[in-house]
Amino acid sequence: MESLKIEDFLDYNYLSELNISPDGKYVSFLQHRANYDENNYSSNIYILNRESEEYCKLTELSDKKQYMWIDEKSIVFSSNKDRELQLRSDEGESWSCYQIIDLESKKVEEYMRIPLEVTSIKNIDGENFILTAQYNNYGVELNGAVGDERIKKLEEIRESKNYEIIDEIPFWGNGKGFTNKKRNRLYMYNRLSGEIYPISDRISNVNYYSYRDGKIVYTVNRFTNKQEQREGIYSFDISTKSEELLLASEEFRVNFVEFFNDGIICGLNDTKDYGLNQNPKFYTIKDGELKLFKENDSSLSNSVGSDCRYGNNRNFRENSGKLYYVTTILHSSVLRSLDEMGVERTISSADGSVDGFILADQEVYFIGMKDLRLQEIYSIKNGVEKRVTDFNEKIYENKELSRPEKLSVVSNGVEIEGWVIKPTNYEEGKMYPAILDIHGGPKTVYGDIFYHEMQVWANLGYFVFFCNPHGGDGRGNEFADIRGKYGTIDYEDLMNFTDKVTNSYPIIERKIGVTGGSYGGYMTNWIIGHTNRFACAVSQRSISNWFSKFGTTDIGYYFNVDQNMSSPWKNPEKLWWHSPLKYANRVVTPTLFIHSEEDYRCWLAEGLQMFTALKYHGVQSRLCMFKGENHELSRSGKPKNRVKRLQEITKWFEEFLK
Repeated sequence: MESLKIEDFLDYNYLSELNISPDGKYVSFLQHRANYDENNYSSNIYILNRESEEYCKLTELSDKKQYMWIDEKSIVFSSNKDRELQLRSDEGESWSCYQIIDLESKKVEEYMRIPLEVTSIKNIDGENFILTAQYNNYGVELNGAVGDERIKKLEEIRESKNYEIIDEIPFWGNGKGFTNKKRNRLYMYNRLSGEIYPISDRISNVNYYSYRDGKIVYTVNRFTNKQEQREGIYSFDISTKSEELLLASEEFRVNFVEFFNDGIICGLNDTKDYGLNQNPKFYTIKDGELKLFKENDSSLSNSVGSDCRYGNNRNFRENSGKLYYVTTILHSSVLRSLDEMGVERTISSADGSVDGFILADQEVYFIGMKDLRLQEIYSIKNGVEKRVTDFNEKIYENKELSRPEKLSVVSNGVEIEGWVIKPTNYEEGKMYPAILDIHGGPKTVYGDIFYHEMQVWANLGYFVFFCNPHGGDGRGNEFADIRGKYGTIDYEDLMNFTDKVTNSYPIIERKIGVTGGSYGGYMTNWIIGHTNRFACAVSQRSISNWFSKFGTTDIGYYFNVDQNMSSPWKNPEKLWWHSPLKYANRVVTPTLFIHSEEDYRCWLAEGLQMFTALKYHGVQSRLCMFKGENHELSRSGKPKNRVKRLQEITKWFEEFLK
């Protein structure tokens, strides 16, 4: 068996976007793989024959990774191979191009060109489509302009690239760049006539939509100047082109909305008891009346962290009068159903991670991470769960892996779940260095699924340990609620767990490192200002100063206020008390900072401030900033940068822990 190396993630296969053919014969999905030389990711459409369980690659996709079934034998997918339209897009004219492939002949032809920057699309009947596309209220409308008018508008576009206008918050978004006056708008599109009919207005973001029997139901966040964290729900009748308000936007955050029997079902959070991160409850809307359908105290999403995913997946689907959804329970995510009587049933096994699913007659297919395996597709039929693909089987045949061992500790009156990964070359009686890894969120969880960086460190001779402190998901609202408590009970949980690990395993006490990203980066900054027990630290995409984060990041002005229960003008002393920068003069721990230039979630300024403070006080420190990357560097950044990031972190640990 070979040792797992940093670069081995380049050989992993990532799966996403499960769908099913109209006749139910095939399950389709996307397969992604990192390309080191081209420094990008390839995306391919695969189809799986449900009867034979054989699967094969159908075609390649563009970077937009959109595809849909048109009929039983045809799939339409986004394409960026039209050089002429690509040049026109570079000039400022937005186009989205689609090709069609015949499953039998494998023949590929152009299918349609939509003069919009499409962000998602759904097929109605092969002629009509529902889609969302980016709309720029400050943009120059080039489409259709000719002659002198076109030349004049092209000059305006060139000039506009030299500046940004900002007159609302948020003004940028992680992975999106500047978003000022840009909206994700809902449209109807007719392929034959070319008609584009806008459904939502120019100042609204549409974040979620669903279609059934000639009607669309969708969420709307309408704002000018300042975006509030509340959404409304509308329905749209395609035949009459009439819109109906179902839920005003003053009261709730809307998690999802789907058709449900003869009404709709939605997940709503009123934020009153536990703030923005409060778990949504199930509500129904029928005949204009909103009713609480079922209480709920679990998140309606997959919160199980891993650095081995790529692409998007759906968490909600309605089928035969039931709602199917993904939820996180303890350290795993599972698939559940909810019927019209309010009866819930857990469908998948209660371990690992469900990353996306599709329903097929009496069978369920899902993308999962199970039993320390990378993503594969599984089926569930008559209660029996079975793996049906082996994309990543070679990893287990050829590479050394270390299975996480469960270890819990009682802290702040509750049991804190955690795990320890032994070095792959572990020998009884020998002492080893160790790394504490802290998850982000804070409302996410660690589980015992595959985590590449942890397995790499185990192969280099480290114990790696991690846990789910207060603030994490999977255990209800009360456990997740650390508003106004950052750096207190969560810090105590982490230190208590560290004590339990060092007392239970042969770890060299003076050779322990600590790292984490996002909230985990915040906690890393906090830890080095409150204890000297760690030999070194790596703070990634972190938070150091709640004042600066309030005014600079894409979620600062509302997330900071909610999570700290204060603002720069309301109890500013509290904001500063919870800021790791306040304690930077106490730090003696050598610290590496990892940040991305375009991370607008935990902006570069957060790392720069902490780095400057440590340098000012004579602490050995280093900052590695990645250009062209954002908050997702460790998970979906460019392959070369992902390799360099993990090399930098590992080299820092090797220097101080060995």
